[in-house]
Amino acid sequence: MGRPSENLRSGYTTGACATAAAKGALLALIYQQVFEEVSIRLPQGQRVNFPLYTCSFTPDEGQASVIKDAGDDPDVTDKAEICVRVAWSQAPGVTFRRGPGVGLVTKRGLPVPPGEPAINPAPRRMIAEALQEVLDEAGRPPTGMMVEIAVPGGEEMARKTFNPRLGIVG
Repeated sequence: MGRPSENLRSGYTTGACATAAAKGALLALIYQQVFEEVSIRLPQGQRVNFPLYTCSFTPDEGQASVIKDAGDDPDVTDKAEICVRVAWSQAPGVTFRRGPGVGLVTKRGLPVPPGEPAINPAPRRMIAEALQEVLDEAGRPPTGMMVEIAVPGGEEMARKTFNPRLGIVG
């Protein structure tokens, strides 16, 4: 008989899903077309494909979403829609904004400072790297981007986690 972990189906983190949605949103913005799937690089180096649940664009922004598959992990965000909007920004680099359902850090001691969206450093790096990859492949110079992440129903999901005790609200 195998160990229990051998029978578990693996899934993806919220950060990986947000990265895929961000990449889809930027692709839609740059190319002004809808994409059905994107490929991202995970922190361990492997590339994985994510189907986009939604993808749309205007001349000023791109939007995409991914439905999270947490595998057999008992994650409260399993099956959540992770939505990302990307727009050009005058500020250099990637600026993160919180949409509905994404928490706000209110206490010190977390890896993200108070006043910032509750998006951890690893997903922030993954998103920034994926967006830079899109810019490079499109032959576009580095430019500022605003990335807004939303999780419909996320506030209710967060009540089932340690977030409120950690000083993350929303």
